[in-house]
Amino acid sequence: MTRIRIRPQWAWLLALAIASHATAGSVRVSELVDVHNVRSNQLTGIGVVVGLNQSGDQSKVTRQILASYYSHLGGISVDARDLNPKNSALVSVSATLPPYARNGSEIDVLVSAEMDATSLFGGELLVTELKGQDNEVYAIARGPVSVGGFITAGQAASVQKNHPTVGRIPNGATVEREVPMRPVSASGTVDLVLRHAGFANAFRVADAVNTKFRGTAAAIDGGTIRIRVPDEFAKERSTDFIQQLLGLSVEPEEVARVVINDRTGTVVAGEHVVIDTVIITHGNLSFTVSESPIVSQPAPLSDGKTEVVPRTEVTANEEQKALVVVPGGVTVKEVAEALNALGVSPRDLSQIFQALKVAGALHAELVIM
Repeated sequence: MTRIRIRPQWAWLLALAIASHATAGSVRVSELVDVHNVRSNQLTGIGVVVGLNQSGDQSKVTRQILASYYSHLGGISVDARDLNPKNSALVSVSATLPPYARNGSEIDVLVSAEMDATSLFGGELLVTELKGQDNEVYAIARGPVSVGGFITAGQAASVQKNHPTVGRIPNGATVEREVPMRPVSASGTVDLVLRHAGFANAFRVADAVNTKFRGTAAAIDGGTIRIRVPDEFAKERSTDFIQQLLGLSVEPEEVARVVINDRTGTVVAGEHVVIDTVIITHGNLSFTVSESPIVSQPAPLSDGKTEVVPRTEVTANEEQKALVVVPGGVTVKEVAEALNALGVSPRDLSQIFQALKVAGALHAELVIM
């Protein structure tokens, strides 16, 4: 018997969080802004993981890199066509270079298989250069790859846990080049950049700074607050000044927003989301298909043949859901209670929010990721 269940297009796992920006009280400025010119940088490289147990790839590129490696470091001339790198895998290597990382600092590395390798378990990354967007080398990576999974296969079956073709090397790269950070401009100003632009929050941050350091801050647009460094903070004290700026408290703007993640099924709804009066009903339609073939036997001494005659039974079931009236002006908490009374599955919650937006009953920004 084959059972086919038709559900809404998105079968998502529930995660409903109630988020509020204003009712939580004041927050630190550091939670709302980033300091201009103080940022992390992404580093990437191409390397080879060796020491695998017959789980590597057979790509031509892997052979060429190994041949170059032998020639450069070992002085051994090897024809790439003679290599059979079953125990090696071509990988993409990436790392995040944090602000103010110094020469000799160690950073974590992410390693991902590029070709058809089945597992990186037990492998070790050969020395790999990690470059920035300017094509300069900023770190050198190497070391054993830690894989949080495995795959075991036989002739007719296999068992896999997690994702064995991606691994990490904790502290696997050493910083070789520093990236200068200049939070204070040549004109003696510091720019704070809002992580979520908005004129209200920009002016609130500027007001908080002016309360502490009178007449130093101005919101130049909806995402940037420019602050003049006071005379009492010399260049050698600029770090102290920035630390005081980021430690100030501000009450951010209330945000009415519903965020739906298409990939993970997460639904995040702000507390100040308001819904007009609506009638909601929701149900699922399921089909059950049963196959009960019968055998047709011919009469004795006849020329007939024994045949299997198919017999299919199809039944349809539709859930009967009552109508639920959601009064206008309610909060998302009250909406959740009404949907629970309706018996709505967590898988369908995201679709209902989208339908409310289309109907014009949802007074909030709807963000679909």
